[in-house]
Amino acid sequence: MTGLSMLNAGISTQLLLTLFDIEGVVHYGIAGNANPKLQIGDVTIPQYWAHTGLWNWQRFGDGPKDALALEASGDYSRRFGYLKFADYNNNTKHSKSATNLLNNVWFQAEEIFPVNGTAEVRQHAFWVSVDKTYFEIARELKNVKLSNCVNTTCLPRRPIVVRVEKGVSANVFVDNKAYREFLHSKFDVTAIDMESAAVALICLQQKKPFIAIRSLSDLAGDSSTLSNEVDVFASLASQNALDVVVRFISLLNQ
Repeated sequence: MTGLSMLNAGISTQLLLTLFDIEGVVHYGIAGNANPKLQIGDVTIPQYWAHTGLWNWQRFGDGPKDALALEASGDYSRRFGYLKFADYNNNTKHSKSATNLLNNVWFQAEEIFPVNGTAEVRQHAFWVSVDKTYFEIARELKNVKLSNCVNTTCLPRRPIVVRVEKGVSANVFVDNKAYREFLHSKFDVTAIDMESAAVALICLQQKKPFIAIRSLSDLAGDSSTLSNEVDVFASLASQNALDVVVRFISLLNQ
């Protein structure tokens, strides 16, 4: 049990790798959903994870063509794009858009220092891949039978297990439709959580195989026909994630 947030997840993972002889890391839990093609209860297995909470907040008046603070020294870059707050202004009464004093935030890669790297020479990582062998094994999970009802409240269809391309993490609980849609359109993400990217980054630095299995508990920020989504279906999503993890571990032992 890591506890909430990137910090707790990273510390817990590092403690496990330090204190025990770990062969690999299988991380699991629930997540918000950014992909409207999937539903609550579906279990996702992203191939790549990124931390989308490390930003360079650009000064007001500067734009995409202006260098960021400390960009010249290699501390920050404009490689992974930005969120422009003015794109989400409410229009004025004359239907004219305006600037926004919050300006832009630019998404940044993490600095990492792999155990097999050169001492004190940093590398950068944004998208971190799960272990290729683990991801291939996960292909065999698609027929796991998952629960679709909590008492008398049932989902429109029985949940499925699906390998997806990307998931993201940050110290933010996303219950906002606009930001969920931004993450999906900008990065093509499905799962949104608060821990998996931290686990991925620690495993990348320590050169340990890793995979994260996340069951979807809600369509982040959306009010659909499934009222009180996360309150109603969190227990179902948690159980579905656990069922898939148990099956995955059994496949590792074959």
